[in-house]
Order: sequence, then C-alpha cells, then structure tokens
Amino acid sequence: MADDSTGTFQAGQTGLIVRIPEAEPAVRAWRERLDPSAQAGVPAHVTVLFPFLDESRIDALVHSALADLLGSHQAFDLRFERCGRLPEVLYLVPEPDTQLRQLTEAIADRWPEAPPYGGRFAEIVPHLTIAQGQEDDVLEEIEADLAGRLPFTTHVASVELMVHDGLKWQERASFVLGE
Repeated sequence: MADDSTGTFQAGQTGLIVRIPEAEPAVRAWRERLDPSAQAGVPAHVTVLFPFLDESRIDALVHSALADLLGSHQAFDLRFERCGRLPEVLYLVPEPDTQLRQLTEAIADRWPEAPPYGGRFAEIVPHLTIAQGQEDDVLEEIEADLAGRLPFTTHVASVELMVHDGLKWQERASFVLGE
C-alpha cells in the first residue's frame, strides 16, 4: 500500500483504499513482482489514506464516523490513460483526481493524527502503484508494456478499510459513497 519502500508492514496498521479491479489485467503481474503491497495481499488500488488509525483504535464510533463522512461524498468515475513516476516508482495516474484528493483531505481533517503518508510528503498525489524500488530501465519496460493496455475507466462507489494482520492485508470494512 502507500509507497513503503522497505516492503515491511506491521500488524494493526490500517489504510483506506479505492479498489481498481479494471486495472488488474494490465498490472497484476508487474505488481506481484515489484510492489510490496501486492505481495502482501492488497489489490490494485489508489490509496485514500495510509497510514490510518491503528486497528486497536477502530471501534464502532470510528466506523460510524467513516460511514457518515464517506457517504457525504458522491461516487465518481476515474480514467487511467498514462503512467507517472516518483523516484524509483511507476504508477498509473487517475484522472480527474479531485474527488480522491477531497476524500483524503476530509479524512485527514477529521483524524489529524493520521496525516497522508504519515506526514512525509506535503502534496497528496493520488496514484495506482505498479512498481517500487526499480531502476529507470525496468520502469521504462513496464511503461512500454502498459502502453497497449491503456486507457481504462472505473466507477468508484466505495472506500475499503484494509488492516494488516501481521502476514497479509485484509479488507475489514467497505464504506459506500453517496450516489
């Protein structure tokens, strides 16, 4: 999930994601080899907020607050037609990304103790990670492979709460967006 270049996750960590099942045919093989979150059980996704609250803090009140907050945001469509890069990272660019940014900002405003990316980066950059920790030549090979598999679109109607159990990421809850 969320650009953890060490590939290590801790039991009790949580994150909020938007699943992008339409991406799986194009990116699954690359992600399974080159994205630690895929190896840990996270499907193709765009991270809304990682890390979120520790699992021990997620009770009925947090569930209710998430349901209310996310339900106040409308479902939306995304299009993926190009790749983007961060240092040693290749990702698909979701367009438009306004609603994703708004979801992240709303959750981070409600839970300021859970800033996006743990506060490591000032800017929110919604993205679907394909590969991490790779040299440019590998990223170029992946990008060339993906060129014939884009574009695709998806309808985003929910946000999933993922929890790491010490071995794998598991979906714990799904929160429906408004229609």
